[in-house]
Amino acid sequence: MTCTKKQIQALLKHSKTATQEAAAARAGMSVRTARKYLKAGGQMADRPEWKWRKTHKDIFAEVWPEIAVMLKTDPGVQAQTLMQWLIDDKGESFHWGQIRTLQRRIKQWRALEGPDKEVMFRQTHVPGRQSQSDWTHCNELNVTIAGRPFPHMLFHFMLVYSRWETAHISASESYETLTCGYTRAVAELGGVAEEHRTDNLTAAVSNHGSAHTFNERWCAFLQHYDVKPSKNNPGESHENGSIEKSHDLLKNAIAQALILRRSRDFASVVDYEKFLRRLLELRNKQRRGRLAEEMEVLKDLPSRDWNDPIEQRTTVTRFSTVTLDKAVYSVPARLIGVRLRALLYPETVRVFLGPTLVLEMPRLEQGCKKINYRHVIGWLVRKPGAFAAYQYRDELFPSLIFRRAYDALTSWRRERADKEYLAILNHAAMNNEQDVESALELLMTHEHLPLFSAMKELAQTKQPDVPNVQIEVPDLCSYDELLSHLQRAPKEANS
Repeated sequence: MTCTKKQIQALLKHSKTATQEAAAARAGMSVRTARKYLKAGGQMADRPEWKWRKTHKDIFAEVWPEIAVMLKTDPGVQAQTLMQWLIDDKGESFHWGQIRTLQRRIKQWRALEGPDKEVMFRQTHVPGRQSQSDWTHCNELNVTIAGRPFPHMLFHFMLVYSRWETAHISASESYETLTCGYTRAVAELGGVAEEHRTDNLTAAVSNHGSAHTFNERWCAFLQHYDVKPSKNNPGESHENGSIEKSHDLLKNAIAQALILRRSRDFASVVDYEKFLRRLLELRNKQRRGRLAEEMEVLKDLPSRDWNDPIEQRTTVTRFSTVTLDKAVYSVPARLIGVRLRALLYPETVRVFLGPTLVLEMPRLEQGCKKINYRHVIGWLVRKPGAFAAYQYRDELFPSLIFRRAYDALTSWRRERADKEYLAILNHAAMNNEQDVESALELLMTHEHLPLFSAMKELAQTKQPDVPNVQIEVPDLCSYDELLSHLQRAPKEANS
């Protein structure tokens, strides 16, 4: 028996004032062991080193050099494969009863001579530093709604330090569900971490060849919360290890809770969500201490939600433009001088006159401009001399074809180019822009001058013939005959 240093010290102490039996009992050892320690002065004699002794002949000794070569060539080869090779190649000397011995030999070889295994590095997590999120498929839970299978995913969010987590049912791995899941999670938490990590989701990352960069929409979304985006390297899911491991733990907890519930069927999706909320509350109760540390350093939520619009009021200038969030937009000329109310959403701008929506357009970044030629072309046709020095002239080329057509007209006759091009642009505004573009491209492809008259002839679309529809006047007498027949029918039935 090997005793601890503390036991030996207690034995030596009590042996001075008590019998060996009493000293051994107080030290927690047998009398025989106590006698040996006392005889050795408190130290046991060193035990002889244990030596391994072979009791059987090494049946793989002759073939091991060949096996070692195979293992070095391909360390992934399995013992079953090598055993089958030995049986097929070496005859009756080997059989499947020796597989365990071969497995032990291979395990020992890999430990002594095999390649290095991947090393994981334990990370030091700092409160409030990082949150992580990802989707996890839950089809294996076999949840049903009103008796029907309910294949679904969970958007899973967690704080790395405290391991506080939440989850919401999600239908797809899209940008919309990503932003919605994050918004709901931080609203439930009441704060945001400095950094948020995902894997290389197409909803957040643009994957172009070997370049993996965050897309602008995801960066703009996290910028609203003053959060830095982060991602793991492609194919290295362990770099997002906290949430990956938490997936398994959460789904296992759900599976166990379903077993205790004794039913995997729910009356509705709402009932299933309530079930998940109760489970998450129980799991998060164990994390209150570390969560309290983290809540002290989390950033506050912004004053408005991501999808809440910014309201601005503006007056349309005499240039038929409005400036919203330092970006310039054109509006119909009939609104010049009118006071408008604009709602700026993350991706769209909606302009109202009182309660009436008068315009909806994509939202621009600060410093950009968008002039719709349809808003000003009517007046430019009347004032063609203003086009040459128009501040937003470059915005009046809907596509490269229109720009090339204008350059061709300028090379032909500069003094006539503006009028010709404005006539073409006006025709596009009044009719079909695609037809005008196709006509211009066809003219320039055949090296013809893109004049308005030539374009108009090509862009003309044949108006469909109006069919001659004749509607005959119905004979109302037939209705009188039908009514009289219906009135006679009950009388004949009674008689």
